[in-house]
Amino acid sequence: MASELLTVTQDIAGGGKSRIVLVEDHAILREGLRALLELEQDLRIVGEAPNGIDAVPAVEALTPDLVITDIALPGRSGIELIACLRQSCAATKILVLTAHNSEEYIRAALNAGAHGYVLKDASRAELLQAIRSVLGGQTYLCASVTAKVVTGYLRPKSESLSLSAVALVTEREREVLTRVALGRSNKLIARELQVSVKTVEKHRANLMRKLTLHNTAAVTRFAIRHGMVNAADLEAPVE
Repeated sequence: MASELLTVTQDIAGGGKSRIVLVEDHAILREGLRALLELEQDLRIVGEAPNGIDAVPAVEALTPDLVITDIALPGRSGIELIACLRQSCAATKILVLTAHNSEEYIRAALNAGAHGYVLKDASRAELLQAIRSVLGGQTYLCASVTAKVVTGYLRPKSESLSLSAVALVTEREREVLTRVALGRSNKLIARELQVSVKTVEKHRANLMRKLTLHNTAAVTRFAIRHGMVNAADLEAPVE
């Protein structure tokens, strides 16, 4: 990967094209995106990363104009990656290209600092519009995503009070919260953390009170929104 990145870096001097890094764990999708985007006179793919871990040093080394990333990535979720890149590469724009269209994922990505959000069923024309809009300094949301965001703002924010309380959650409570979101029982959580079931119950009650979460579904939504779990985690079987 390093030698490939070095070769591409040497190739990007001049040309006036907007430089893009692709972060996608499916190789065939990366290859398809590369082929599609390199047909455009003003765009150039300068690097690729198959996961959220390798993406950070790649982006830091290449300093692209734009990163196109999925949400569900191995190693580090796309939400965590966005937040990390906004810290280390503030000038780089970030466009999410994903199949996940739930309000939780959309809000999590935007809160983390994404500049655009497009679904993978978008047309070529819409993807190019999103890329150029984000590169031009605008925020871009595809139509279905915009509808979800607007609907969410029109609903009462019953969970919004929990956001200011997240800083009060202890590290142990966070460990319990992520495991609850993944569907683990109190007994299994106790075994994993090497504590008593009563201790787990206490932590669980405390964090749900602090965050005003009333059931496991609300805990799961909260964990997704704040990048504590990702789609791959949720799809994995509970042992």
